[in-house]
Amino acid sequence: MHGIIEIKHVFYRYEKDSVLEDINISVPVGSFLAIVGPNGSGKSTLLKLILGLLKLQKGDIFLFGEEISKFKDWQKIGYVSQKANSFNTGFPATVFEVVSSGLTKKLGLFTFFKKEHKEKVMEALDAVGMKEFSTRNIGELSGGQQQRVFIARALVSEPKLLILDEPTVGVDVENVHSFYDMLGDLNIRRGITLLLVTHDIGTVSDKVTHVACLNKHLHFHGDTEEFEQLNQDGLSKVYGHDVHVLAHNHEHGGVRN
Repeated sequence: MHGIIEIKHVFYRYEKDSVLEDINISVPVGSFLAIVGPNGSGKSTLLKLILGLLKLQKGDIFLFGEEISKFKDWQKIGYVSQKANSFNTGFPATVFEVVSSGLTKKLGLFTFFKKEHKEKVMEALDAVGMKEFSTRNIGELSGGQQQRVFIARALVSEPKLLILDEPTVGVDVENVHSFYDMLGDLNIRRGITLLLVTHDIGTVSDKVTHVACLNKHLHFHGDTEEFEQLNQDGLSKVYGHDVHVLAHNHEHGGVRN
């Protein structure tokens, strides 16, 4: 086993509909993988299988070298769902309280917080650029700020792997670049392996190390350099229809479907 995640010959179907067919993906330790593909391409299903939320029907998934059916060390994995950014804005909790709730899995629900735990919360907030907002009510923040707080909540238990499902939904366009800068920083400076499901491949392509293009089948899996060499025909094959490659300020291309 070489990868922090190893997906081998995975098939999945909902009743008569086949969603994933013969998927093979390896996520090396320390890498930053973006999974891209059109709506309905099986990306969310694959995430649910990796997180153990759906049961494997055919194939194998290994997490940290262990079969997923036997894997118990879930605190090694942080997860930020797409639903995080539809958080109830009236919820009466401070940013600090929301992030500290990420420790309850590790410490237990009614554990008294020690100084070291408070320091961990502040460190996690610092890692996502939200330290100065610790006493603010979560509902007062913008969508992008809230999403950073939810990433801090996932980080506070010190995971080795962070999985993010469309994290920039609800983030203002002008803040998307700084959001991905922050993720790139977590990957490079903190050595956290990242797996990201996104439509934003153009914006994130200078941060990720690997790309997997999914549309029921795995149409491409390789490093970012190889992905950027895919031509128009290659991308259209992945998406099942014509796509346009966009030029961004950061001198790299993107995909619009």
